[in-house]
Amino acid sequence: MLEEAVRALREWQHDDEPFQLHPGDVGWYWRFGAEATAAAVRTWRTDGRIVAVGLLDGEDLLRFTIAPDARGDDALALRLADDICDPERGVLPAGTVYVESPRGTRFQELMFERGWQSDVPWTPLRRDLAAPVPDSGVRVEVIGPDRADVHAGVIRASFEKSTFTGERWHAMASGSPHADARCLVAFDDGEAAAAITVWSAGTGRPGLVEPMGVHRDHRGKGLGKAITLAGAAALRELGSSSALVCTPSSNAGAVATYRAAGFAALPEVHDQRRG
Repeated sequence: MLEEAVRALREWQHDDEPFQLHPGDVGWYWRFGAEATAAAVRTWRTDGRIVAVGLLDGEDLLRFTIAPDARGDDALALRLADDICDPERGVLPAGTVYVESPRGTRFQELMFERGWQSDVPWTPLRRDLAAPVPDSGVRVEVIGPDRADVHAGVIRASFEKSTFTGERWHAMASGSPHADARCLVAFDDGEAAAAITVWSAGTGRPGLVEPMGVHRDHRGKGLGKAITLAGAAALRELGSSSALVCTPSSNAGAVATYRAAGFAALPEVHDQRRG
């Protein structure tokens, strides 16, 4: 089921679709292991075909998307809303919970009709990859299994609550989405200073940045822009049509970094919240 869900997510990625759950999101979650990832993925089928995929990202957030040709299906939207709103069905617990889903679907309309509210805004950003990406201007290396600790160490030093380790890097790399991913590290005077992982969904489809971080001791030097440019270049080499990322709108520094690396902001999106 997990591999089938990843394949479906790949097929649903198109540049003219709203920002949505990406196979790279599942690939990044795979750092917790295949068993945990399988337990976190939810799928819905119609006539045997997967038509919706969700990733339970923590206990209270369901990151969720629907097949593009099924987003206006009233019957499917009702089934999804019933399953997600009812704690006894085991998708989300009772209390305050959140759902991330593409804009403009019948499902979202139903959730608002049932009293769910918009939560804080997020800013999706996109960089077109039709033209070559400028050189990052710093030394950047592709990180493989033998240097997993280097990449993991930068990510831990970039995010206050990160639990990423070399062991989790290897777990992430064991997942099928990682076959079309690249982990990169930028160096500052010989020290590992910024890191990014980028995920391709296949040739001609948008790729994803998840995550990108700059070591707390190396900030203010333009390394966020540099490693993001390197990640975009890697996605272009993998055949991606564009590079996507989404960050809280309140994180002005991150939005500015992505803009500096040639990303254009798309319309803000909001999770839906109950409670």
